[in-house]
Amino acid sequence: MSAGSPLESLYPFLHGRAKDPAREHAALLESVRRKSGDSLAAKERFYREQAEALVACARALAGVYAGGGRMFAMGNGGSSCDAAHFCVEFQHPVTAGRPALPAMNLVMDSAMCSAVANDLGVRHVYARQLEAHARAGDGVIGFSTSGNSDNLLQAFARARELGLRTFGLAGGDGGAMLSGGLVDHCLVVRTDSIHRVQEVHVSIYHILWDLTHTLLADHRGSAAGA
Repeated sequence: MSAGSPLESLYPFLHGRAKDPAREHAALLESVRRKSGDSLAAKERFYREQAEALVACARALAGVYAGGGRMFAMGNGGSSCDAAHFCVEFQHPVTAGRPALPAMNLVMDSAMCSAVANDLGVRHVYARQLEAHARAGDGVIGFSTSGNSDNLLQAFARARELGLRTFGLAGGDGGAMLSGGLVDHCLVVRTDSIHRVQEVHVSIYHILWDLTHTLLADHRGSAAGA
């Protein structure tokens, strides 16, 4: 590593120098500035370029609920947390006057996931649950920072056969989620940073939740009873 590199300023003891607290603190503050700036820039770029796609996605999501359907969510690792968060937002709305909407987190049943992974392989854990629970008119949303998660792609393929509407949030170039033609609405955060992708994903499904309820204003009776 070259002398005077950013890592050397953060970890001088690895290079035979004593720590300089003031220098270290300044480097940490600069790291905060850069990372927060990158996060804001990723959000601004996504919403500037994909506002129309986001609204179209919200209209389709509202259509699932207006038709009496349910949503299913899936993801792996950190994206599994986004699947859980998505479902909580729709099941437990924090804004007064907005109805609870059915959303099932396919990651939550550890016994089912481990059974399918053990018996059939990890690529089948979500597809098998959709076979058991989903029906035509429902929707499924998958979260993947790469867009290439095989178990999501398998589930999207099965969802198409079952007559579900498919939604995806991806990163990078969108991967197979975007190019494979299995996802009706694929929103892609075009950065290679996994952290920045996930940060934008959170803001996307918060906005989707809000837009969906706005669009359901004329269908609240049917949606509340779905």
